[in-house]
Amino acid sequence: MTRKILIGAGALLVIFLAFRFCEFKKDSTSQIEETALIQEQIKNVGKLVVTEGHFSEVLTYKDQQKYFLDMISFEKKALVIVNADVTVSYDLSKIEYDIDEASKTITIENIPKEEIKISPDLKFYDVQQNGFNEFSGEDYNKINKTVKENLAKKIEKSSLKSNAQNRLLSELSKILILTNTMGWKLQYNGETVDDKSINNVLL
Repeated sequence: MTRKILIGAGALLVIFLAFRFCEFKKDSTSQIEETALIQEQIKNVGKLVVTEGHFSEVLTYKDQQKYFLDMISFEKKALVIVNADVTVSYDLSKIEYDIDEASKTITIENIPKEEIKISPDLKFYDVQQNGFNEFSGEDYNKINKTVKENLAKKIEKSSLKSNAQNRLLSELSKILILTNTMGWKLQYNGETVDDKSINNVLL
């Protein structure tokens, strides 16, 4: 009788341990699947986000060369029409993150800074010069530098950068939606990111 009880108890213990093992294995497999899904989502988000804009401006370039104790001067000048294509981009393949499976937390460690590319097209009109003061490569370099500085100021005042940031947030929110769905947390700069704080925390 005692033997039967021991055998029965042993069988129950084996069944219990087998059940616990299967349960642990299921949880472990589920965790691995969630982690893989999150990594795949971040990989899908990790693309080049580009926002394009177009800017125009007109400037007058002048330069004067003086001779004989500044008694004689020779001036060169030109009207410059500028049309520039500008792109603001985020290379999200460079995003750095950490996944903590134990606490089910994704920590974004670094978001790449935006890259601004300015491609100006310059056309010169009403060019005035003479043999004593002609346009040179140095003049064109000066004009290019001035144009890019002026355009950089215009970009800062425009909505181009904010539009690019909105597109960035749109991509990053895909990670947030996925983590919320699976019960994970998304953190950045020591703060938990949610639907309400995403604008303030990530940018």
